[in-house]
Amino acid sequence: MANRDVTNRWYVLGLAAASLALSFAMPQICVSVLFKEISQELSLSPVEIGVVWGTVHLAGLFVLFVGGLLTDRYGAKRILVITCFLAGVGGALRGVSGDFFSLVASTFLFGFMVSIMFAGAVKAAAILFSGRQFGTANGIMAAGMGFGFTLGAMISATLLSPLLGGWRNVFFFYGAVSVIVSLLWLFTVKEAGQSGASGSGSGLSLRQTVAQVLPVKSVWLMGLVLLGFVGCVQGMSGYLPLYLRESGWTAAGADGTLAAFAGVGAMAAIPIAVLSDRIGLRKAIIIPGLVVIITGVALLPVANMADSAIVWIIMIAMGIFRDASMTLCNTMTVEAEGVGPIYSGTAIGLMHTISRVGAVISPPLGNSMVIISPASPFLLWAAFGLLAVVSLSFVKETGRRKVRIR
Repeated sequence: MANRDVTNRWYVLGLAAASLALSFAMPQICVSVLFKEISQELSLSPVEIGVVWGTVHLAGLFVLFVGGLLTDRYGAKRILVITCFLAGVGGALRGVSGDFFSLVASTFLFGFMVSIMFAGAVKAAAILFSGRQFGTANGIMAAGMGFGFTLGAMISATLLSPLLGGWRNVFFFYGAVSVIVSLLWLFTVKEAGQSGASGSGSGLSLRQTVAQVLPVKSVWLMGLVLLGFVGCVQGMSGYLPLYLRESGWTAAGADGTLAAFAGVGAMAAIPIAVLSDRIGLRKAIIIPGLVVIITGVALLPVANMADSAIVWIIMIAMGIFRDASMTLCNTMTVEAEGVGPIYSGTAIGLMHTISRVGAVISPPLGNSMVIISPASPFLLWAAFGLLAVVSLSFVKETGRRKVRIR
């Protein structure tokens, strides 16, 4: 029975990672590399492109906290069955968009669902892999998501769009895949023996959960950290392929830089998470990673003018810390005093609700700065990253060596 339980929890973790790859990451990142096709057919301006790119996170701003509460109350399996299915429906509806407003509306529905999905996945990991393995479990899920971002950036525009007959059918394809993932959660994950992770929930009232989580200062501070981090990465990721193409890069080359950024992040997420678990520290890894990302984003326009090879080097260097930084931020939030696995869904929901402010405002705000120069947006997004470093300096270390370093 013990071996069966161990095998089952690794299966659930693997399915959570696959869900984040197939139902979250690939359907989201595909938009950035399909923007050229979409904008030509729907006549979108650069600012409208930025709005569409930020709409997924705008939806999360409204639903993440409530979604986290519901995840803690009813359990991750039920949440993941519903959200994977409805994310597939919402994602597919983007394929019938006829103008800017219909594209934003369908993207909002998609973002609504994937935002809650993320809280459910983290909740499952927190219940099944508490203690010294929690960082590693988060790293595995981050690797899955990073793999999805990588593959989605690589194949959506250059392979799937020509193969399936255009950007609309790419959205239909990803929608169907997400529905299949939902069915896997429904029929292959059993509720018995997986309290909280698979469907039984905590049984705590919503009021009790809110009263426990809201006073935790670290959750709010980590929200500011992610606001800066996500604002920096999200803005840059949505703009870079278009910026490079306008600079003379081929479509494959421009999209490839984003794929390299995500791919390296996926490969590095697990080793860095394991390293963090072994040394018992989180901030000692996150802060240097943020510095690398801030510097890289600020230098991208200069590198593009100097040599395309330098752009690749910068994207790879930043990619090393892309998913690992997010992973360890999630880990620190759940490990914060007063949170733990029981309240993990609500804490993650609150933290990511705050972070969505950065994700929503940074793409259109940065894209609007192209009237100054095409390179100006990168400086704004680097400033978002600086906010993350400053905010993290006020958060207490949560790793097992925290007592020694305070």
